[in-house]
Amino acid sequence: MTKKYEFTVNGRPVSVSLDNEEAPLLNVLRNNLGLMGTRFGCGLEQCGCCMVLIDGAPEKSCSKPVWSIIGKSVTTVEGLGTPEHPHPLQQAFIDEQAGQCGYCLAGILISAQALLARNPSPTRSEIAQALDDNICRCGSHNRIIRAIEKAAARMGAGAIS
Repeated sequence: MTKKYEFTVNGRPVSVSLDNEEAPLLNVLRNNLGLMGTRFGCGLEQCGCCMVLIDGAPEKSCSKPVWSIIGKSVTTVEGLGTPEHPHPLQQAFIDEQAGQCGYCLAGILISAQALLARNPSPTRSEIAQALDDNICRCGSHNRIIRAIEKAAARMGAGAIS
């Protein structure tokens, strides 16, 4: 039986009709809403590629059933900035060339955004801890941490958050 699921994505209300209430949020974002930035990695909530913000908290979307987010607000990497006006985190990642293949970066950007929202001046240790649920197999960790530090400094200096 088809059921309607209503929630907010990147500041816009959405309504999705699905037959399967257990459909993972990741699938709904990609297949029903066309938001391809959030990635499928392991499907086991272990790599962080599928990270999104749900009501401001970083959560893995690969196995989160769509029924669990009814009425909630979801932010994907597409909700952070645009190509014309990148979020300070996105710009810092570009400036620091903080990715190689880039597959993990959407999840890392989401985790970093959640960190900076609750702690605008994190230490390197706090950044590393916030990224604990994100795996980068390319070994870009040092550049990723530098990019987050740069974004925190820019955002603290009055850049748009």
